[in-house]
Amino acid sequence: MGVYFPLVAEAPEFPSSVLDALRQPLESGRIEIHRSRIRTSLPARVQLVLAANPCPCGYAGSPDTVAQCRCTPNVRIRYLQRISGPLGDRIDLRLDVRRVPSVTLNGIGTPSPTSGELRERVTLARAAAAARLHGTPWTTNGDVKGPWLRAARLRLPRKDTTVLDQALARGAITLRGYDRVLRMAWTIADLIGLDRPGRSEISRALVLRGGELL
Repeated sequence: MGVYFPLVAEAPEFPSSVLDALRQPLESGRIEIHRSRIRTSLPARVQLVLAANPCPCGYAGSPDTVAQCRCTPNVRIRYLQRISGPLGDRIDLRLDVRRVPSVTLNGIGTPSPTSGELRERVTLARAAAAARLHGTPWTTNGDVKGPWLRAARLRLPRKDTTVLDQALARGAITLRGYDRVLRMAWTIADLIGLDRPGRSEISRALVLRGGELL
């Protein structure tokens, strides 16, 4: 069974109840269906992409556009709160995407890697993860369970995890978020060819999750 890549555009336009139904499948990779006399479990391994505007009109916080946001603060808050905290806790990467500047349209700037080059990097990173996880039930970093990730075999030095430990201690992330940051840090290390992530890779993973550094 492969991994599917669904894209949900304008995610906050969906009712909160619909969005929260994604929580259990994202956590377990299964969909459990219970009816009066029927119970079944279906595979649901996905890499979910949620896209959202900063507000219903889409112009909040956009200094590079002529249009001005007319949404009230309460409207913006209600709009974004449709993605609940528990669902947000299962989102590994949170990125703000700005409008494409004209300089990019004109082809000026640093050349971007080709799709072939990116594919090669991902293939090598996945091979490194599979080799490290040989003899376990998993082949990718995203499959590894949190307790095993924090156990002796892969436990990272405290001097490297300090920034993450402090984020957990002050409530900036949950234990689920802690484990997800560690998985992302291992993936970053695999992508750049390191044997294990250090403080820099852990900090980068935390920032990509939307966390703050001390």
